Amino acid sequence: MMEETNGSSPHIFVLLGFSAQPSLELVLFILVSGFYVVSVLGNGIIILVSCKDMRLHTPMYFFLANLSLLDISFTTTIVPQLLVNLWGPQKTISYGGCVVQFYISHWLGATECVLLAVMAYDRYAAICRPLHYTVIMRPQLCLCLASVSWLGGLTTSMVGSTLTMLLPLCGNNHIDHFFCEMPLIMQLACVDTSLNEVEMYLASFIFVVLPLCLILVSYGHIAQAVLKIRSAEGCRKAFNTCSSHVAVVSLFYGSIIFMYFQPAKSNSHEQGKFIALFYTIVTPMLNPLIYTLRNKDVKNAFGHIVAEDCCRFTELQGPI
Repeated sequence: MMEETNGSSPHIFVLLGFSAQPSLELVLFILVSGFYVVSVLGNGIIILVSCKDMRLHTPMYFFLANLSLLDISFTTTIVPQLLVNLWGPQKTISYGGCVVQFYISHWLGATECVLLAVMAYDRYAAICRPLHYTVIMRPQLCLCLASVSWLGGLTTSMVGSTLTMLLPLCGNNHIDHFFCEMPLIMQLACVDTSLNEVEMYLASFIFVVLPLCLILVSYGHIAQAVLKIRSAEGCRKAFNTCSSHVAVVSLFYGSIIFMYFQPAKSNSHEQGKFIALFYTIVTPMLNPLIYTLRNKDVKNAFGHIVAEDCCRFTELQGPI
């Protein structure tokens, strides 16, 4: 397994994953397969209805479609290789495949942090500035904010991942996880990684801590505005407007905080893998469910699309 090049990087990496608990691998294979299918279908439906139904051509659903695209891309980057490793005895990934994984996962993870902050600002504008909402969240600004999210995540990934890729690994190729993640690659390096760690902490502050602070500030203002609403109906509408986003933010940041704020030498590393599995597989599956189960607009839009497609199919079939 320790096959390596003449240089400083191995040809392959061994993803140890859940190999310490082989009896769980078949169960995890079945669960992960099911979650992945539901995640792709659920997020695909969100994208479909947001694009096809004119009534959903609003800032909220524009950002929601971006979030769904992120979730599909993120899980697709990790899950196929995870399923291969869970199914068979081989737990390897090529060097190129590993590089692609940590470039893309870093990019999409950073993008999601910024996008969730943008969505919180959208909810702030909708509740705290309702009369000026259409002027504030004009289409040009929405496109700009979405572009900043994607390009910002791509920039930090290009910098951090490239610095990591340049580290000499000296043949070390065992990764105690189920996917290639930048901090884990850094641990394999046989040189000082202080510069990489400084860059990683700085990027974490900009793309994780700052967006979380903006989300908290936005919802602080929203809470103040809701408390001033005298009617029960107004409070209910405001709550329904924000509850789905709050649930998604709580799932996303809750798992990240648990993962990255535990001690580096903690004995709960195996537990950390299951938390990583949760935000990699389960959270992207729950996001469309959270947004659709409490959202009549999405359910109605999906119903209209299905009905229209059925009508078209019937017309194409013609009279029997």
